[in-house]
Amino acid sequence: MSLVDLIARADERGLAASGLACLDRCVPLLGGDDEVLRPLWSSLADGGADGDAWGERLAKARAELDCADPSADTVPGLGPDPAPGSGSGAETETEAETEAAVSDEDRAAALARRMLATAPGDPCASALRAWADACSAAALQIHRLLDVAADGDGPLVAAERRRQVAVLELLAGRGAGGLRPALEVSTEGRRVLRAVVSRRARGRS
Repeated sequence: MSLVDLIARADERGLAASGLACLDRCVPLLGGDDEVLRPLWSSLADGGADGDAWGERLAKARAELDCADPSADTVPGLGPDPAPGSGSGAETETEAETEAAVSDEDRAAALARRMLATAPGDPCASALRAWADACSAAALQIHRLLDVAADGDGPLVAAERRRQVAVLELLAGRGAGGLRPALEVSTEGRRVLRAVVSRRARGRS
């Protein structure tokens, strides 16, 4: 089953776990430690994302990662295209210069911040589905920005897509029992991304 189909069929816990796993794998971009989102995983095990614990722990994670504003949804160089005919040529040139000045790492970090900032604090199924879908796309874009392949889906992107599918299949097949192996899948991906971020940092020094 495709990634799109899995998200469309997932229940609330599966959607929350899918979005959370995407975010968890991208924590290295936010400067957080490996345990910063663990309380949110625990809340899914305790009762799902609809309990009070989810909202409280989400607020704490935002504070710890300095991402407390849920309206922060602008990604440098990756925002929506302007409407046809809007703005002048000078504005378009300025936007192009701004985009050129933003590194792939900055864009990736901004996408990760947006995932956390837009997580529903009082979620319903529709809010979780929209968030899980957005997190899936953002995580794939993050891995594409940091991939060694210049075009298409390189090894980093392909591995991220496999992990997203694995998490959704685990939750669909095992329910709450799939959370622990889903966390293990996410932990593996986080280690990979942390190594990539570290290697790119060394290459710039």
